[in-house]
Amino acid sequence: MSRELTTSKCPRIKAWWFAALLLVIYDLVSTALSYYLALVIRFETFHPGGFSGYASGLLVTLKYFPPLCILAYVAFKLYNSIWKFASYHELTRCIAGVFLTIPLHILLISCCYGRMPLSYYVFGVILQCGFLLFSRFVYRLLFLELSNWQKRERHGKKNLNGMLIGAGSAGQMILRDITTSKLTEINIQCIIDDDFDKWGRTLDGIPIVGGRDDILKNVQRYNIDRIFLAIPTAPHEEQREIINICQETGCEIKTLPGIYQLVNGEVNVSQLRKVDVADLLGREQIQVDLESIMGYVKDKVVLVTGGGGSIGSELCRQIANHKPKQLIIFDIYENNAYDIQQELRRQHPDLNLVVLIGSVRDSHRVEQLFDRYHPEMVFHAAAHKHVPLMEDSPCEAIKNNVLGTYKVAFAALTHGCRRFLLISTDKAVNPTNIMGASKRLCEMVIQTMDKIAHTGDISVLPHIDSHTGAQKVHFTLPPNTPRTEFVAVRFGNVLGSNGSVIPLFKKQIAEGGPVTVTHPDIIRYFMTIPEAVSLVLQSATYAHGGEIFVLDMGEPMKIDSLARNLIKLAGFKPDVDIKIQYTGLRPGEKLYEEKLMSEEGLKKTENKLIHIAQPIEIDTQLFLQHLSELIEVSATNSDAIRDVVLRAVPTYHPEKHGA
Repeated sequence: MSRELTTSKCPRIKAWWFAALLLVIYDLVSTALSYYLALVIRFETFHPGGFSGYASGLLVTLKYFPPLCILAYVAFKLYNSIWKFASYHELTRCIAGVFLTIPLHILLISCCYGRMPLSYYVFGVILQCGFLLFSRFVYRLLFLELSNWQKRERHGKKNLNGMLIGAGSAGQMILRDITTSKLTEINIQCIIDDDFDKWGRTLDGIPIVGGRDDILKNVQRYNIDRIFLAIPTAPHEEQREIINICQETGCEIKTLPGIYQLVNGEVNVSQLRKVDVADLLGREQIQVDLESIMGYVKDKVVLVTGGGGSIGSELCRQIANHKPKQLIIFDIYENNAYDIQQELRRQHPDLNLVVLIGSVRDSHRVEQLFDRYHPEMVFHAAAHKHVPLMEDSPCEAIKNNVLGTYKVAFAALTHGCRRFLLISTDKAVNPTNIMGASKRLCEMVIQTMDKIAHTGDISVLPHIDSHTGAQKVHFTLPPNTPRTEFVAVRFGNVLGSNGSVIPLFKKQIAEGGPVTVTHPDIIRYFMTIPEAVSLVLQSATYAHGGEIFVLDMGEPMKIDSLARNLIKLAGFKPDVDIKIQYTGLRPGEKLYEEKLMSEEGLKKTENKLIHIAQPIEIDTQLFLQHLSELIEVSATNSDAIRDVVLRAVPTYHPEKHGA
């Protein structure tokens, strides 16, 4: 006989059925015992003969009442629960089940016997409820003690002492999960909460010892190794203050991702993460209602160049969520393009997705793309971004960033693309390195293209061929060609992006140091990838052509402080456990970044954190002359490229390296 046939005819017996059967037998016996003991208490004798004639009534109870109780308990599903995780919900069902049996008992006795003493019912119900709760919750108590014993046996003296910050709903769930989990070796010793009314009380037996001002002394008092933050609803400013205090303890810190975990019921130990540097931003993270603004991509053909990079891939994810007619990803690096392709295919199986490998420097490839797919919106994220590498290869920065931007923008203009958004950087402001200068040139390309889009006369533009260099354009735009709106979006360093300093610091910390910082006073503006993408997407709704959008990124952060905070968050002491080594500013690097040039002014938008910089007027004819020079000089990989960039970008000051 086959295994499958045997299984189908003989269903597997579940282990919990035996536990339920034992509970049924226990409840039958304990219910009968409860009311026998009720008369014992009432008449102070164990012999039924001393019950003053109520023995017959007790016999009716013993014979018929326990089965009625079993039926009531079944109705309240008291034999289906997993009692090692019993909680308030199971407690209420137990009490409700007992109270349902009271009128049944009174009706039974009244019909079959007569009147019984009032104390008989009172004592009986109390004992019945006590026996019922004991059988259920003693198992949970034994399970908890067994878990703690197993943890002690498994980890020996390696158990860590923990402090929980937050005695609210999230804290209670985290505490319970830590207590019951077999995967943790944490013993929570104390709880911190700023609510004065909770001080001196306990949560699941753990004392609440004070507020944030008491963190340091209780870390020493209880010899704390790890701190858990369970305050997902607290304002960002308040969370940052508490994190700053916790950093001074040298303990490892973990926190909940956010309030949405509470809504989804996902709060547990597995949801805890190490405090990230994003938690230490000097401002609230930008929240943009993308649902209300992303209608402009619906049913549109959208192209994202550099779509496999950090910013480009996040752009693709957000755009894919809002039903474009077609999403085209264009990238030179096949591994990144493959990764985002597979991710989007899994998450959006109905998305019309096209992934193309190619370079923005290849004019034939770019023209082929626009001829075939006719994108209506372009997000241009393809660029070389590493400052030191571009200092060593300046011609490559010009070829890829400037000429690549020009070729894609030229194709967008001549093919009637509706909107073109350039991803720029704050390094384009008064640049001291070739990368920043190249991005400023990209902004100037956008400004020039926007002017030409308004006039419709493209005869002044050179057509840059990949192989033969610049050629004169021999046609004009047809009268019915849609006008392209060209805009740029400028923001600072992106946390967690490819090439960001954060992964480097984390890797150095994991290796035991040293952590390398170029200069103790160097500062940078920071933002998260979702913030950057939100800015790019929302800026498109404000675009009329020619604008440079700038994010209010709050106060800049010192890289030295950032490195020290990361070391503390990892549970180490800077310059004691992990050394910080100052290596000196790299070529083209300056101490601070700026968001605006002195000639630019800011104009507000509906989003108070997004501003529009009034672009500096440029001489189109002169700029195109400089562009032609850049084409010729970069093609020969000449060292004279910096001199040409100097003439083209008046704000470029390479002599101020490190200034």
